[in-house]
Amino acid sequence: MSNTSYSFKENSHAIVNQGGEKKVMKKILSVALSTAMAFSMFATVAFGADANLSDEQKFSALKEAGVMTGLPDGSSSLGKALTRAELAKIIVKAIDLQPVTGVASYKDKNYTANHWAAPFIEAATQAGIMNGKDATAKLFDPTGNVTVQELAKVLVTALKLEVPSDANNTADSWAKGYVAAAVEKGYLPAGINYQANATRSQAVVAAYAIYQARQIPTVSSYTVSEAGKVVEFKLSNDETVKVTLEKALEPNKETEVKFTHNGHEYTHKVTYKTTVAQKVSSVTSDNLKQVVVKFDGTVDKASAETKTNYKIDDVTIDSAKLSEDKTSVTLLLTENGGDLDNKQETELEINNVKNEDGTVTFNTKIKFTPADVAAPTVKEVVGLGTKAFKVKFSEPIKQDQATISSNYDIDGGTVGGSVDYIYPDTVIMNANLSVGTHKVAISDVADFSGLKVAPVEHSFEVVEDTKAPEIVSVETNDLKELTIKFNETVKSVDSVYVNTSSNDASNIEYKDNEIKVTLDDPMNYGENTVYVKGVRDYSENKADRDAKVTPTLDTIRPTVIKSELEKIDGDYKVTLTFSEEVREDDAKDLDNYVLKDADGKVVKDIDTIDKDGNPTLPVDVTDLPEDNKVVVNLGPDLEKDTKYQLEVRGIGDTAYVKNTMLPQTIELNTSKASDSALEQAWVDGDNLYLQFSKDLATSGNGDARDKNKYTLYDTVTKKRYVYNGTVNIYNADSVRLYADKFKDFKGKAADLTSNFEIEVAYIADKDGDYIKNANGGYVLSTAIKESKDLLRIVTEDSEVVSTEEVKIKFNTKVNSYNKNYFRVDGKTANDISISSDKKTLTLKFTGKNELKAAGPYTFEVTNSNAAVDVYGNKVDADKPYTVKDKVKPKEASNTFSVQTATDATYLLLDVATTEELVIKKDGKFTPEFVNDLFTVKADDKELTVTNVTYGNTNNVVRIQVALPSADFSFNRLKLEFDGGKGAIQDKFENDLEFSTSLYYNKK
Repeated sequence: MSNTSYSFKENSHAIVNQGGEKKVMKKILSVALSTAMAFSMFATVAFGADANLSDEQKFSALKEAGVMTGLPDGSSSLGKALTRAELAKIIVKAIDLQPVTGVASYKDKNYTANHWAAPFIEAATQAGIMNGKDATAKLFDPTGNVTVQELAKVLVTALKLEVPSDANNTADSWAKGYVAAAVEKGYLPAGINYQANATRSQAVVAAYAIYQARQIPTVSSYTVSEAGKVVEFKLSNDETVKVTLEKALEPNKETEVKFTHNGHEYTHKVTYKTTVAQKVSSVTSDNLKQVVVKFDGTVDKASAETKTNYKIDDVTIDSAKLSEDKTSVTLLLTENGGDLDNKQETELEINNVKNEDGTVTFNTKIKFTPADVAAPTVKEVVGLGTKAFKVKFSEPIKQDQATISSNYDIDGGTVGGSVDYIYPDTVIMNANLSVGTHKVAISDVADFSGLKVAPVEHSFEVVEDTKAPEIVSVETNDLKELTIKFNETVKSVDSVYVNTSSNDASNIEYKDNEIKVTLDDPMNYGENTVYVKGVRDYSENKADRDAKVTPTLDTIRPTVIKSELEKIDGDYKVTLTFSEEVREDDAKDLDNYVLKDADGKVVKDIDTIDKDGNPTLPVDVTDLPEDNKVVVNLGPDLEKDTKYQLEVRGIGDTAYVKNTMLPQTIELNTSKASDSALEQAWVDGDNLYLQFSKDLATSGNGDARDKNKYTLYDTVTKKRYVYNGTVNIYNADSVRLYADKFKDFKGKAADLTSNFEIEVAYIADKDGDYIKNANGGYVLSTAIKESKDLLRIVTEDSEVVSTEEVKIKFNTKVNSYNKNYFRVDGKTANDISISSDKKTLTLKFTGKNELKAAGPYTFEVTNSNAAVDVYGNKVDADKPYTVKDKVKPKEASNTFSVQTATDATYLLLDVATTEELVIKKDGKFTPEFVNDLFTVKADDKELTVTNVTYGNTNNVVRIQVALPSADFSFNRLKLEFDGGKGAIQDKFENDLEFSTSLYYNKK
């Protein structure tokens, strides 16, 4: 309950009190609250369901339920004015408040605890629903009348309805919101006199709606299943309602769920609680060889322990190990594959790691800073019989000092013997020791940041070992790889083979108590016997061991986890990163790539794409073994600022039993592929401005504010000048430098009146990706101009795409634009939009405003404010522009007829086109009209096309088709056009856009 008190100057309005010091009984409050909440959800529905009942019928129902009683004579007297005492009883009964007996807090004459209405008046007062008319004199006025607007306020207060602040009705100003809320819920009719006395009839209507709402079962509990997709609600009447959601609930977040049951609308707040991971909590590294990735829940073991799902530039990951609680992964770098840079921000890329129930796949980049500030310590020392002991360190250590025996002081002296190093953190000291307790102190052993272990003594026990190692488990990682785990550290094995001695190990790698084995030939799919011959421990105990294993096959299909479209050397190239290593032959097979348009139709009219949508240029697999990347070259002819789809399919992984990917569609957008990342540089006074094609990074290694990234190059003297000034971010994609801060090695400033180029190296965009030049490199350069180019339209790239769309290309980003200042054939566009790179405006002409079917088209800019860039430069106006006609001719209509000659019966199919056509064959324009561009079928029978003619005057293509006989009959004709690129065009070389097939139904 709120503790805010409300008072009104007009005593007749002071019937609601939202405060008071009196405590209301717990039952009263809880029942009132639950009933009000239920009613707020269902009252309108319940009221509407019984809208046909008369007021008398509603009164009878309320009377039978004990909510209302008639007057002493038993009549309903619905037309009489409603008194304050009657209203108190009705509202208390309607919302099921507990009457308060034995109390009389008001001083009205004849008002005592025995007054018939006292229990209801006191309950309504204590619940904050009603109060006295005269607070000073403590008078309630039980027999006083209630106005309609006062009734509205009591109802709204009792049911805790939302009161609108902008209500507009004829109630008094204080009551407008209450009346609006009551009318909206259907408790009161609209448009009546709200200052008039309320009738018992009006109270009956409201009370009946409340009573009906109380009869609707409420939600008592719920359960969430199927990863937040299904919610089962348990109702108060023990019914269960199963709700399947269109969108899964966001985990661990309270969400409103709406559903309908038995004609009633329910709204209930639901929380999908889950312990599976939803995000990466942190990435940390306290040494230079390990990275710990912490998730906020559990993750899938198979994908989490696939090391290729993680990438850090300039280092190689050796393994990924999931913790026992499945919430963190420790990445171990290879011993000789590079180290992390201490205290330098680093980026980890995670791809294709799934949470435990598979509902979330993590594809993200996270920056972290390695911080190796603590020296390694000895984690444990374990005796390995009487001839060796094992030392395990707290972090990875370097091999050079770790294998020097003099660094190990045993029982106060140096013991001769060799030291075996097991990367990353273990050494085994070969030494003859007696049974009992020994002490070892280790010095000069360093971690990969150069910090050395403290020479602290550590005690360990030596006991005699007389048993050879025994196999604890065998795990497979495909049909040719297995890991054998023993109950103690293994020194060596003579050989390992599976099933027969001919299938022996080609490689054995020792890892303390494990050996990793690679076989020459694959194992069987079923059960196999693994034979380990001559397994030896450090006490020279030796035995042959064997174990059974059924391989766990790799059944995970590869997927494309990342794609990037770039324009390099004039060609559009798509770099696809796969979730695992894939087969080179599959990746190079051009049939596994199909280019489609934004609507999913195969693209056929590009020279470097064949008729099936397959690219014809070779696929680059140079980065396939290491980075799981292939580069698909789509050629130079993709349309600018256009969306495409690339379907990738048929590519398998390198598992012995190949897993082939399912077809996957990659979205491409040529507007995001740029020829040049450093667009222009210009001088304005003492300032040098550089504008890029992408928004710039302001942190990390690619920070655009790093002065060391900028160099001037004099193309005449061949001298270079370094920058030693501040780099200001002038705009999201631009920087401002100070020209006089560029100096040569003698400290002489550059004279920018000469022929200079600016070079920028290793600068990143806002997403942290290094910006590449047109050749794919990371050094960007451009000539410096004396002043910035004015904003201008690039006419050679601007075009009329269709009768409904015109694209206007600018040489730089547009900051503001106005569609009213552009004209095409004298028409103003219905709508205008800008591309994602802000360089292309798309004008839309719809309905009666659609452009003519054929060019040429006249394009004009009537005001220089039509387009303005961020620097305030305006486009040239008051001159016509020439733009390309890219409107494809289409079929306007089609008809067919049956013709009979003296010696034959044939069909004539006439296809009228929207503009004049030019027909060519084999890439050469010719007046010859070819027949093989068209196929005609009558039902399922293909007919012979005998002649094709074209009439320039009426733009009609006429296809003549021979019929087998005069009595040949059919129900349906099918006409298909397969002219290919350039077969039939308009005079602007736009291909005829012919439907895949035209159907003629015979009548």
